[in-house]
Amino acid sequence: MARFFGTDGLRGRVNTYPMTVDVALRLGLAAGMRFRRNTTQTHRVVIGKDTRLSGYMFESALTAGLCAAGMHVIMVGPLPTPAVSFLTRNMRADLGVVISASHNPYHDNGIKFFDADGFKLPDDVEDEIAAMVLDPDFKWNYPPSDKVGRATKIQDAPGRYIVYTKSCFPAHLSLSGLRIVIDCANGANYKVAPLALQELGAEVFTLGTSPNGTNINDNCGSLHPHVVADKVREVRADVGLALDGDADRLIVVDEKGNVLDGDQIMAICAQAMMARGELPENQLVATVMSNMALEVFMQDHGGSLLRTKVGDRYVVEAMRRTGAMLGGEQSGHLIFRQYSTTGDGLLAALQILRVMQEKEQRLSELAGLLTPFPQTLINVPVERKLPLEERPAVGEAVARVEAELHGRGRVLLRYSGTESLCRVMVEGEDSEKVRAYAELLAEVVQRELK
Repeated sequence: MARFFGTDGLRGRVNTYPMTVDVALRLGLAAGMRFRRNTTQTHRVVIGKDTRLSGYMFESALTAGLCAAGMHVIMVGPLPTPAVSFLTRNMRADLGVVISASHNPYHDNGIKFFDADGFKLPDDVEDEIAAMVLDPDFKWNYPPSDKVGRATKIQDAPGRYIVYTKSCFPAHLSLSGLRIVIDCANGANYKVAPLALQELGAEVFTLGTSPNGTNINDNCGSLHPHVVADKVREVRADVGLALDGDADRLIVVDEKGNVLDGDQIMAICAQAMMARGELPENQLVATVMSNMALEVFMQDHGGSLLRTKVGDRYVVEAMRRTGAMLGGEQSGHLIFRQYSTTGDGLLAALQILRVMQEKEQRLSELAGLLTPFPQTLINVPVERKLPLEERPAVGEAVARVEAELHGRGRVLLRYSGTESLCRVMVEGEDSEKVRAYAELLAEVVQRELK
């Protein structure tokens, strides 16, 4: 049976199960009951959201459920996912909640939780909450009427987050003299990110900073890096930064308009951290989607790459387990565990800018550290997420392609945790063959999973 929560919380189309207000109300009740430490002390939860129109109704429903469970709710309004994680820790709250569907279109939304330490909840805790939500006969342990929670708003949350992110940038450095283009995807970081960069001395050109509730991720942000690349060339900027809707991922563009993905950013930061002695055992954590070139890069520099399944939460879990300090995903989720407990696009941008300033090098020079192997990723719409091992034709096709790659490439098939898609990825040394193999496998998958 499929889990109620996906790889990044609950997500789906608004006003279609499970993204409905009645489910959100029960989620608030369930999460409040699960994280209420005892019946005598104050319990607090921080709720943040991105700029989607539906954020208002989910915020109200969650707040009602949490207050009914005895939690005092602190609403911080539109703020990045990592800001909510930070504020949950900083304000000594019991729980953090983010209302966002990240890079998805505005008609989707989602709900994800953070524990008191600012980490996303493990599967078993999410499953506990889901069991309460899905049981129509669940007996809620309501607190007495004088112990219900109240909801308040704090107005200085953006300022607190700006101070926090700036503290992660060396005090002896500044961004003075740098021209930076930033695309905030009309999302949660539309105010904070430009201000933080300006306060550090940069000349900032903004895109995607006029949210209207329905234009989040709409031909802007990290899913459309060509937009920021065009602007970089137009204004002759030193670097371009593209965030997604909830600002927990980053894609970077160099001064020539070339796009750098998460793997290339990790290589640059990993080398700098190894040189500073800040990467324990020279270990980097990434997912199965990261390019083979990153693995080779780490080996060539006396390090290693630990792979996890897809999802930044699994990267963080592996980092906590092994003591690693840097990890991320090719898609741009980057975790600097010295500073944060989750992916943070703005913080990651500051770490790249730090390397540029310390080495006095242009980003195009730094990007030469890693030349990715040709890789093709095709998202195949599917009607059924059947176990792939139960479709012999798929397995046979994969085996044929892997044999032809002769150990100099990879094939990866996996279902999206948030959408009705099967992701077909092929990697190898010959770009034309890689594309042909990926298209062949996509056809087989589409036929077998109709």
